[in-house]
Amino acid sequence: MSDLTKLPEIGPVLAAHLIAVGIPDAKTLRQVGSHEAFLRIRAQRDPGACLHLLMALEAGTQGVRTTALTPAEKNDLKTWMHDIDDVSE
Repeated sequence: MSDLTKLPEIGPVLAAHLIAVGIPDAKTLRQVGSHEAFLRIRAQRDPGACLHLLMALEAGTQGVRTTALTPAEKNDLKTWMHDIDDVSE
């Protein structure tokens, strides 16, 4: 497996999803960003992907646990998720 699983919050299942959507390593994940990675996973692998996955991706890109995300960061992720869900309805 790639170095993705060395990132906080990125386990083997999430790493497999990332690899399958063209994000083979931690460097690429940081370049692509959590939002784009989430959209790819939702479109190609898991249509039911939720906020917890988005937060895990953001934490992974930052190299921290989700508990270390600030309230403002968490709120921004929730707002973004709400916005994309409204568009898809």
